[in-house]
Amino acid sequence: MSNDVDFDLSPDQWAALRALRKPASNGRLSKAYLLEDLVKLGLVVIHDGTPAMTATGRKALVRGSCRLLDLAA
Repeated sequence: MSNDVDFDLSPDQWAALRALRKPASNGRLSKAYLLEDLVKLGLVVIHDGTPAMTATGRKALVRGSCRLLDLAA
């Protein structure tokens, strides 16, 4: 079984996932469709109307951090 967590997310999706690292920012994500996509991928869950990153989401963010650097360059 592979534990490979490799997602081909758009820059907006990466930004939404990064924003969920800070609990205070969870309510400030304005693009609901981004959250819906991340929920479908299992990267985010919604608890009592508040989005939270899953363990898979954290792994994807860590693994994808090199891609984020490439996007910024």
